[in-house]
Amino acid sequence: MASEETRTVETRTAMSPTERGRTAGTRASETTAGVGRTRAWATRLVVVGIVLSALNLRPAITSLGALLEEVRDGLGMSGSVAGVITSVPPLCFAVFGVTAPRLARRFGPAAVVCAGMAAITAGLLIRPYVGGTAGFLAASALALMGIAVSNVLMPVIVKRWFPDRVGSMTGLYSMALAAGTSLAAAVTVPLTDALGGGWQAGLAVWAAIAAAAVLPWLPLVRDRGTAAVQPQGPARGAAEQHAPLRMARSRTAWALAVFFGLQATAAYITMGWMPQIFRDAGVPAGTAGVLLAVTMVMGVPLAFVIPRVATRLPHQGPIVLVLGACGLAGYAGLYLAPADGAWAWAVLLGVSNCAFPLALTMVGMRARSGPGVVQLSAFAQSTGYLLSIPGPLLVGVLYQQSGGWGVPIALMAALMVPQMAVGFLAGRDRTVEDEATR
Repeated sequence: MASEETRTVETRTAMSPTERGRTAGTRASETTAGVGRTRAWATRLVVVGIVLSALNLRPAITSLGALLEEVRDGLGMSGSVAGVITSVPPLCFAVFGVTAPRLARRFGPAAVVCAGMAAITAGLLIRPYVGGTAGFLAASALALMGIAVSNVLMPVIVKRWFPDRVGSMTGLYSMALAAGTSLAAAVTVPLTDALGGGWQAGLAVWAAIAAAAVLPWLPLVRDRGTAAVQPQGPARGAAEQHAPLRMARSRTAWALAVFFGLQATAAYITMGWMPQIFRDAGVPAGTAGVLLAVTMVMGVPLAFVIPRVATRLPHQGPIVLVLGACGLAGYAGLYLAPADGAWAWAVLLGVSNCAFPLALTMVGMRARSGPGVVQLSAFAQSTGYLLSIPGPLLVGVLYQQSGGWGVPIALMAALMVPQMAVGFLAGRDRTVEDEATR
């Protein structure tokens, strides 16, 4: 009896050239369809991963802001030490964010984000129970390390998987980030009360959401591609697409980095200190947390709208100026009547904080290629967060030394002016490849 292999050869030999062509075409179509289904499944998984990851990029910070007074009392912190606590996020983002491109090249962006979500989970679970300020800071740094690398790689993942939908996907990511930020601010105090009133449980509960964000990335950890996207704009040669960039030579990269740093300064001062500002003005603790949530939740609709509008404009500077004007108005209100107009000031500062999704959108627009976005994202975020470190610390020191919030609020308003100036420069229609290629 002839073997199966022999029969297959005989059958193929008996086919006409047309029949063999049809068979090969059918197999090719089946293969293409299989690849398409796999790609569609992976794309949906990436969308879920982006949303869940974004939800976890701020609760470690805003949940602490809502309970800062209780944590200070429990750990015996002074105002200056609390200022150090509020400065730890940008410090970690600057130190660890710069490692993200190298880690992504070696392990792939999906694997690094997966590890980042695991680090957030561990840090949030450990920090309330380690005992002492030093242990609290170390565990917070572990969570913030995971946030730092994910911060840098989210624009890269968006650029790679959705090169023709950078604005809408950045908007979705920013909406989820704002939702997680506001949710933690709003419900941390009620959750703490429901769990028995201990601030430890109120902080640790957020580890559960971080653990859920690990799962979508697990099937994607073997995906190591970082340059699968096509460059924007006119076609470029391979040599230019992969040419090493000196970001320090690019005025656009510097403008974007400083803009990123100043908006981060405002955001972390807001997240770390705004509930305390309202509480010192006589607002109850629960209401102060809700006011912070209002500020953060403004980013949910606007974070989706602003990137889509920004990608349709040749110059994003006008958006920067509008957001900055809202910030100045909000700080003026906090200075003059913090309790009487609390809800209005929370809304205005929430609009101003939408400079963050705008900055992320400009990172995707100011580079033509995937590798360019990786380098620009790392440079802008790491440099920006480094610049933002002194702000929250200085606010804590000024608050303690002056005995009130007048001087710190004046500082916040003063910083808004250069933020508007450099943001206007960063919004010009140009790319870093034109300025930073060797």
